[in-house]
Amino acid sequence: MTVHTENTQQAVHATVAERAAPAVLALMFGAFLVFGTGFAHPQTIHNAAHDTRHAFSFPCH
Repeated sequence: MTVHTENTQQAVHATVAERAAPAVLALMFGAFLVFGTGFAHPQTIHNAAHDTRHAFSFPCH
């Protein structure tokens, strides 16, 4: 009895735009979180991230 196995490999080639899109979206979302909470008017939102912002040297006062 002969067992025949086939090893197939597929190369995935992504363009620069396809690779950069998730990184850009993550940076935009992160910046929104930092600056959105830093300049938020509701005191609850402001206080929720207060210590984290100061740990990253982000002025909020």
